[in-house]
Amino acid sequence: MLKSSQFRFFLISSLVNLNFAIPVNAQPTAKLTVVVKGIHHQKGQVCLRVYSGEEGFPFSDTSEVQSGCVKITGSSITKNFQGLKPGTYAVAVVDDQNGDYKLNSNFLGIPQEGFGVSKNPTISARTGAPKFQQASFPLKKDTKINIVIKYSLDP
Repeated sequence: MLKSSQFRFFLISSLVNLNFAIPVNAQPTAKLTVVVKGIHHQKGQVCLRVYSGEEGFPFSDTSEVQSGCVKITGSSITKNFQGLKPGTYAVAVVDDQNGDYKLNSNFLGIPQEGFGVSKNPTISARTGAPKFQQASFPLKKDTKINIVIKYSLDP
């Protein structure tokens, strides 16, 4: 059994150690809420990819950090992405009507399903696919963005 002086020493040293413990630097994270508007039908799903860099944007998953699909039940869908580190991101969406998880296009490369990217830049035959820089936004805290889905190229 510990003597009272030993017990006091043990208790005080334990409390001191707790006060001087090095805190773990948990990096803050944020939630990104993406609202996709303008869906023209009630079939299939909308698939979303969150990118942290330009590599692969907006067609492949090279710099993808999170992704997911939401079943279409109305003219808009909402998808939350949790645990994103502060940084610069862009989002690409596809109205995946046939469930193949990709944007289908014709032999000329013109999309046959709905599509969109964050910041809703002009996408036309002249401009081509948007670059990461045109669609990217800073994420420092919980953020909500809106993407309007397109079913044809802009004029």
